[in-house]
Amino acid sequence: MRKLLKAFVRDERGVSAMEYAVLAGIVVIALGAMAATFKTSTGSMFSNLYTKVTASQNKAN
Repeated sequence: MRKLLKAFVRDERGVSAMEYAVLAGIVVIALGAMAATFKTSTGSMFSNLYTKVTASQNKAN
């Protein structure tokens, strides 16, 4: 049992998975902060795009 416990403590395979999980969490938080910051400008950009596409479709018909 003692040998198994020592092997478990020395095993570093799970450490890299934990590092990737922490890094992914940081990326998600950063993307969320960016989305909150640029929320209004992004919304108006898509609104303008929708208006232009709708207008061009009406002209084509």
